[in-house]
Amino acid sequence: MQDRGWWVGAALSGALVVAAGAFGAHALEGALAPRLAAAFETGVRYQAWHTLALLAVLAWRAATPLAGQRLALGLWAAGMALFSGSLYALALTGIGRLGMVTPLGGVLLIAGWLALAAAVARARPG
Repeated sequence: MQDRGWWVGAALSGALVVAAGAFGAHALEGALAPRLAAAFETGVRYQAWHTLALLAVLAWRAATPLAGQRLALGLWAAGMALFSGSLYALALTGIGRLGMVTPLGGVLLIAGWLALAAAVARARPG
């Protein structure tokens, strides 16, 4: 199976999204300041959307592999780890300096979308 590691990683990310969402909605309910709860929820939301994007590109890649798709996957994976991970850590610890990592993760997420756009733009019409 092509991209087995990516499929496993995307599936694990999906599981983490569900677990983090449930944890945030139940275990953290009322335990965090509103801005920290919002940060946690933002991390879950961005991870969920990018996990779905990973799955979509993996399915597309199975049928139509293009140069640049793997770059998009890698940038999204790193971006999710830094963006969502830093928001989870910020919300759970309250250490404000962790929020300095979040924009870097956001830049990586954006770069992933741009890499995907470039891959499509470079593809030969078929």
